Amino acid sequence: MKLKVIYKITYPNGKIYIGKDLTNTLNYFGSANSELIANDFTWEQQKDFSIRKEVIWESLTDNISEVNIMEVSLIREYKSNDPTIGYNKWPKFKKL
Repeated sequence: MKLKVIYKITYPNGKIYIGKDLTNTLNYFGSANSELIANDFTWEQQKDFSIRKEVIWESLTDNISEVNIMEVSLIREYKSNDPTIGYNKWPKFKKL
C-alpha cells in the first residue's frame, strides 16, 4: 500500500489550495489554475515566490473513493473553494 495524502498549499497572499496526491510525491503541487493564481500577483511578486505545502490528512487506504470524499470534505472545511479564500474551483462554492 502506498501512502495517500491530502495537502494544503498556502500562497504568499494567504489564499490556499487543497489537493490530493495518491502517490505521496514530494514535489507534486497539484493542478490549481496557474492563470487564476498569476492574476493575483504582480510580475515583481512572481519573481520571488514561495509557497508552503502541508500534509493535512494521510492514509494507507486503497479505497480511492475514501480519499476523494475526504478531499471534498477538507475543501469545504477550509473553504478553499471560496474565491476570496482559495483557488479550488470545485466543488462550486455556494454563498449561504
